[in-house]
Amino acid sequence: MSSARKAGSAYRVIADNRKARFNFEIGQTFEAGLELRGTEVKSLRVGKCNIAESYAGEQGGEIFLFNANIPEYLQANRFNHEPRRPRKLLLHKREIGRLLGGVQKEGMTIVPLKIYFNDSGRAKLEIALARGKKLHDKRETEKKRSWDREKARIFKENR
Repeated sequence: MSSARKAGSAYRVIADNRKARFNFEIGQTFEAGLELRGTEVKSLRVGKCNIAESYAGEQGGEIFLFNANIPEYLQANRFNHEPRRPRKLLLHKREIGRLLGGVQKEGMTIVPLKIYFNDSGRAKLEIALARGKKLHDKRETEKKRSWDREKARIFKENR
């Protein structure tokens, strides 16, 4: 659980999909609400969630988050939720149209980037329209990261 700032507002990041930025070229990003059950919110407040293998897709004209793991809340007994159930994303019709257009026309994917609580305490999911990187693009990204680390180390030594 880390705290981060976004354009003057504070929010608490619960889960971050760090591999998404390595495997995909991130395009336009969207903030979506999540339709959650009570025990799911309690699990998120404790800081337990994994969206590394999750993806978003269309089902019946709506966007859902699939394969996101929000573990069961231990104190909930029989009222618990299913950890990997599909969760509806709350978006405006225009945003859904933009996302579906990008997927169908341009062959892009909807990738979840992070789950966080905003200023008013609501769970939000940051998703992005993304295009998959080829192997040579991934190698190029790795080279650039390595060079940036090396450059920072050299500058630090020379101070």
